Amino acid sequence: MQLPNWFLDLGPVLQALCGTLFTWGMTAAGAGLVFFVQRESRRLLDTMLGFAGGVMIAASYWSLLAPAIEMSATGPLPEWFPAATGFLLGALFLRLADQLLPHLHMFAPIDKAEGIHTKWRRTTLLVLAITLHNIPEGLAVGVAFGAAYHGLESATVAGAVALALGIGIQNFPEGLAVSMPLAREGVSKFKAFWYGQLSGMVEPVAGVIGAAAVIAWRPILPYALAFAAGAMIFVVIEEVIPEAQESGHADAATMGAILGFIVMMTLDVALG
Repeated sequence: MQLPNWFLDLGPVLQALCGTLFTWGMTAAGAGLVFFVQRESRRLLDTMLGFAGGVMIAASYWSLLAPAIEMSATGPLPEWFPAATGFLLGALFLRLADQLLPHLHMFAPIDKAEGIHTKWRRTTLLVLAITLHNIPEGLAVGVAFGAAYHGLESATVAGAVALALGIGIQNFPEGLAVSMPLAREGVSKFKAFWYGQLSGMVEPVAGVIGAAAVIAWRPILPYALAFAAGAMIFVVIEEVIPEAQESGHADAATMGAILGFIVMMTLDVALG
């Protein structure tokens, strides 16, 4: 994959910022469909959620876990250890955040809100739920660009760009999946759009932190890659797949996941 020289000259932190600004922009673009679509199809939303889950599963292996294992092959520890440890820590981190951060999954009634009990509005809780699983996505992109900085064969700038493209593609339906239900509940279209894009704002922050961390501390790199993978897989299993399956469109959601997996796998193998 031939990248422009100006992008290659930016440095990993600015590259991570550009990549995650793109993923945030795709979230905003998806949320912006609320101005043009009068009524959403739950079947379509479930298919899109399945697609997002498929992208995240494929990215977790090809863009994160596989490079983490390869980087550990020459280390003092068994090559599986950093990947397994980082993966577990990523899942535990999201589990802790899931318990503490007040949030509400899409389509769930307000009495099913999770995390510390608050009297926050349903809209705020819905946005926080999406924001919660955008953190590992931004972190994954940032860590990927930081890994490329170290010149390792298993981690390249093109591979990090492929990951950002995949995350961005799956963020598009996520933005719509936030804004449309809000509009249906009576929120103005502008506010629905604002809250939809707001959920992706955390990705540039997480991306810059991830890139800077692995540049400063090279030994944590395989752990950081696996950490992002574990966090994303936790989100897929705990949130994305159950939400996509609960309304009776399981086959459509499953095929969406298969398509998302293929798209992300193709991006990583062909471009990375």
